[in-house]
Amino acid sequence: MGSPYTVGDVMTRTVVSAGRDTPFKTVVQIMGQWKVSALPVLEGEGRVVGVVSEADLLPKEEFRDSDPDRFTQLRRLPDLAKAGGITAADVMTAPAVTVRADATLAEAARLMALHRVKRLPVVDDQGMLEGLISRSDLLKVFLRPDEEIADEVRREIVARLFPPPSGPVHVEVRDGVVTLSGHIRDTSLVPVAARLVRAVEGVVDVECALTSAALTDRTA
Repeated sequence: MGSPYTVGDVMTRTVVSAGRDTPFKTVVQIMGQWKVSALPVLEGEGRVVGVVSEADLLPKEEFRDSDPDRFTQLRRLPDLAKAGGITAADVMTAPAVTVRADATLAEAARLMALHRVKRLPVVDDQGMLEGLISRSDLLKVFLRPDEEIADEVRREIVARLFPPPSGPVHVEVRDGVVTLSGHIRDTSLVPVAARLVRAVEGVVDVECALTSAALTDRTA
């Protein structure tokens, strides 16, 4: 199989960030200016120590003119602490959930789902910021041209699973949907082929129209 796409292939490399001491108001201004919903928070030469998102900023407005009861205070203690924050360090979520550039897109997607975040700072082995990957970046693989997908399926899957004397297996890709058709010697390989094709980056779905070559021979 070809190498899967990695975080480094699709991540955004130019990332706007904040420092630990960046004032609350400046964080809001940066987000508005750059039209982003979260910023990595850095210290030193660029080590990621947290992430501040719109969700981290909202408690200041939510509790601005309210006096929460004791139950709310206990249940929302972290948010109440953020409501009193004046710098990025006061309101950020830490430690940051990060990912390496050589991680696969599937690994990044699992991290986002597990931690319920919409983006991940990309860091090196020293924790230094290299980029940012968001949910929209993960979807970029579905922009692969159909013919590029078809070439990979023919080269990496069909040629290996169905070498001669199997009949030719035809590969057609339309809008990311891969159709395999033709006659093969071993139909037990059909589920294997479908699984491997579905794992190719950019594939939306797989349709198998593969039939037994033996059956064809008997009816010929």
